[in-house]
Amino acid sequence: MVKNGGNKDVVSRNPRVMSGELVFGKTRVPVRSLIDYLKARYSLDEFLDDFSSVSREQAVAYLEMTMEAADLARPVG
Repeated sequence: MVKNGGNKDVVSRNPRVMSGELVFGKTRVPVRSLIDYLKARYSLDEFLDDFSSVSREQAVAYLEMTMEAADLARPVG
């Protein structure tokens, strides 16, 4: 389980939940669903309306973690 600074469960992976796919913590909603929505030009609000078990804080924290990971993977120079 990955938690943000507020100790809120952001994401988790368990082989017994959604075949081990990365999901938002304490839900069965794959994080891939959020990425798919955003790629299809849906808004975060539309995603949250359709997946009410995911909190805004979880979705934003996941996006921030993803951006931080991308920044770390970027070559310097």
